[in-house]
Amino acid sequence: MMIKNLFLGLTPWVLILVMLFSCRENSGDRRGLERDQLEAAFTQYKEASITHRRFKHKDILPLIQERTDDFKVVELGKSVQGREILQLTYGNGPIKVLLWSQMHGNESTATMALMDLFNFLEGSQDDFDSVRNILHDKLEIRFIPMVNPDGAEVFQRRNAWDIDLNRDAIRGITPEASLLKTARESFDPVFGFNLHDQQIYYNPKGESNPAAISVLAPAFNEERGMNEVRENAIKIIVGMNRVLQQVVPGHVGKYDDTFEPRAFGDNFQKWGTSTILIESGGYPDDPEKQFIRQLNFMIILNALYEIAANAYVEYPTEEYYAIPDNDSKLMDLLIKNVTIEQGGNTYQVDMGVRRSEVGADSSWYVSGTIVDVGDLTVNFGYEEFNADGLTFKKGNIWKGAYPSIDAITEERAFELLTQGYMGVRIANPDGEDFYTLPLIAVENEQSFKSGHQLGNAANFFLEKDGKSLYAIINGYLIDLQGPITWEWRQKIR
Repeated sequence: MMIKNLFLGLTPWVLILVMLFSCRENSGDRRGLERDQLEAAFTQYKEASITHRRFKHKDILPLIQERTDDFKVVELGKSVQGREILQLTYGNGPIKVLLWSQMHGNESTATMALMDLFNFLEGSQDDFDSVRNILHDKLEIRFIPMVNPDGAEVFQRRNAWDIDLNRDAIRGITPEASLLKTARESFDPVFGFNLHDQQIYYNPKGESNPAAISVLAPAFNEERGMNEVRENAIKIIVGMNRVLQQVVPGHVGKYDDTFEPRAFGDNFQKWGTSTILIESGGYPDDPEKQFIRQLNFMIILNALYEIAANAYVEYPTEEYYAIPDNDSKLMDLLIKNVTIEQGGNTYQVDMGVRRSEVGADSSWYVSGTIVDVGDLTVNFGYEEFNADGLTFKKGNIWKGAYPSIDAITEERAFELLTQGYMGVRIANPDGEDFYTLPLIAVENEQSFKSGHQLGNAANFFLEKDGKSLYAIINGYLIDLQGPITWEWRQKIR
């Protein structure tokens, strides 16, 4: 009765405010776009011609140059090796936003997402028209999709002069860094999005999951101070994190905010542009980062919408500081409790294996290495295996030789593994291409490496009672019991 009398005494306007507040609270206080909207937009506008991370400047040129009149495309200048660095402008609103990607040539995930975003912005006559209208009318957005095209050509971090562009914001030694700095100075954006990839071994502190996305509002001084510019970047990140926690809870980390006086993000923040760093990390079964590409699209589009709608201003900064810091405790393969016999001693350890991509262009391959041995109970693995009761065993080389790798069938490779052989000699190795067999092809016995020591190639068996039950080939675990399946995704040599 008291509650009823209380509501009867309220004016209609107060009742409306109470109802609105209640609805907002019950909806999770979301001010941006809904998850299903963002997912539907990605599905509809994903750029189908880009399906992997190792695309080149020539692959995205037509996706930039052949846009509709919704975009204005200009050449800012050229890279060291003469490749065009292009900028696209969308919208004619009063709020200026600058996004730049791939200043590190091998950090291409967000570049893919920008291609998807360009498709979305060009769309019309569908359920997203209202979103595009507010973006077009409230924002002027400039995109620089590939700052380092020479690095992208060989899929390396640095530019053709071996200079890290993200340590060249002050001196401007490189033409690429000078162009980015000039682009900011001539535009004077209110917001900036600094788009990168991080290593796949980061995990949010306290979580066993990889950090699919890590975020940061960079510091603008050594004291990591706070002002309105940085605070606005923090609030934008809060909105992005609310989206991410709906899609990938436990997969979001916060990047280290130690001030780096040579970096673009820190200096953009210092120069008055509210700067948001997005780092694309790792996610299970996503080696080409196509799912993380979708996450980038969703949080960038949502952030642009919240800027245009002024929807971020009341977000509490406490939510930013609640995002876990990045840790680095992940392995590709974590083998627990394996027994090692050495020099008359027997002991049990955990082994951590990481796989790296070596080389560029069509000649790149995967190399698995033992990176840690001992008590790894604080570590996590994309794949974890309990080897309790199993003993480490070195791999052997088959006594014969094959004329070429092509002479070995997949069935023969599995047969050799079950017999305890993981290395094979190739009589004429010159000109051999990379291959996908679960074997290590070598020219001679000395070039085959198998051991449990730190830094060794991850090639060995796990046995029980003298029988090999599992093989680890180049850091990949193979079950030798029953029908052998080989889920090989990358190339070795």
